[in-house]
Amino acid sequence: MAIVDRQATERLVPSESGRERSRKAKPGRSPAHRYDGRLAWILITPALIGFLVFAVYPALRGIYLSFTDFHVLTPPKWTGFANLTELIHDDVFWTSLLVTAYFVVLSVVVGTVVSVITAVVLHRLTGSTVVRGLIILPFLISGVVAATVWSWMMDSQLGIINVVLTHVFGQPTLFLGSRAWAIPSIAMIGVWKSMGYNAIIVFAGLQTIPPSVYEAGRLDGAGEVRMFRHLTLPLLRPILAMVIVLSVIGSFQVFDLVAVTTKGGPANASNVLPMYIYTKAFSQFDFGYAATMSLALFVMLMIITFLQMRLLRAGESDTN
Repeated sequence: MAIVDRQATERLVPSESGRERSRKAKPGRSPAHRYDGRLAWILITPALIGFLVFAVYPALRGIYLSFTDFHVLTPPKWTGFANLTELIHDDVFWTSLLVTAYFVVLSVVVGTVVSVITAVVLHRLTGSTVVRGLIILPFLISGVVAATVWSWMMDSQLGIINVVLTHVFGQPTLFLGSRAWAIPSIAMIGVWKSMGYNAIIVFAGLQTIPPSVYEAGRLDGAGEVRMFRHLTLPLLRPILAMVIVLSVIGSFQVFDLVAVTTKGGPANASNVLPMYIYTKAFSQFDFGYAATMSLALFVMLMIITFLQMRLLRAGESDTN
């Protein structure tokens, strides 16, 4: 009986030597794994240093300057919330914000629609890499170059667009010289430039949709338009959410197109918020107030992006 109890106890409570053997049997980090870890840190260190120096430090410095009175030639003077109070009562800031919102709505709505239509046409008619390369070509062109070329084409006297409009309607159109047409014209330039990139993203999303989904829709008697509304768009929701979020962020930060074409005119009709921030900082040298407006724009973009991700349910997919 004692022998049986001793054997049962040994099975339930392993001996010290058994524990030591099991501890020695556990696999540890081999020298090769330790070398891979050191190599990984060596490779990411330059990028990490660049991120800290050119992103984190300027951001923290900008947040600090937003609470100061800083005019470059004099050291920053802490003023607390004085810049924020000035921002709340600044009519030009709120006007620029409305102009920017108008530009964002035009750019995002028209750009998304054109990008989706272009991607669907590419997906249905051709899979040529040459055509896809031509579609994305405007995105690769510098914004300054694109704005310069389009400003020439939209010139009221010598621009090719107005030459055609004069022959057709008998008079030119002041695209960049009128209050009514300035923002829509700049928005169309932005749509032309970003449409190819967004279309390629949507095209990649279309390729992930199984063909069996459309075959089932055809068996149920659904036409192309109905399948596009009830199959393609719901299955593309995560991709479209990403495209819309990126388009909104990029449109709120528009500067180069406005600086080259209209410089905020005529009569502040195209004075978007980044242009107003630039004017305050580099024309009036009020860097403290410009930093406050930049911080306000950053907070607004964070809130808008969060709301978009929640409303569009960007993390969910209907393919499951």
